[in-house]
Amino acid sequence: MKVVHTILAALLCGLPAILGACSSDPKAGYTLQRPHEKGIRSVAVPIWTRGADVYRRELEFRVTEALQKRIEQDTDYKVLPRDRADTELTGTIDRISQRPLSFDPDIARPREMEITMILSFTWTDLRTGKVLRRRSNFRVAGTYLPPSPPFGEDFFLGSEDVVNNVARRIVEQMEQDW
Repeated sequence: MKVVHTILAALLCGLPAILGACSSDPKAGYTLQRPHEKGIRSVAVPIWTRGADVYRRELEFRVTEALQKRIEQDTDYKVLPRDRADTELTGTIDRISQRPLSFDPDIARPREMEITMILSFTWTDLRTGKVLRRRSNFRVAGTYLPPSPPFGEDFFLGSEDVVNNVARRIVEQMEQDW
């Protein structure tokens, strides 16, 4: 019982110190406020484009859909058509590369593959024309198991992890600067 009282006392003493570190201004310290731009309520996300050397079909549709879902899930913004939106997020899938991470020594086939997407995107305020964020050579990677019995994934399934990572990382870029 004495241990419980000691832990409770330590928590009660530490609570004011923790709460004292919080701030209503995100640039002044920790905050409990949402990290997204104020005054923006909606984002248009048109279908992304593929670079000249990207030959994976329909990948741009998958990236666009993942972005739209992630924006709705993780931010206060609504995804709307361009003519009704406050901002627009456009982008290009510039390159995709694959490389083996490990090999099966018995059959000399890849055991694990890495997919890397290199993207460029721009987030623009449609009301003022101001560019809110612009990134190029934005790299996102993920791994998958190539087809081999009893486990294995084709490129479509393997790239799903990368597509979701792309959406998560780009939405993180939409947060305010600290």
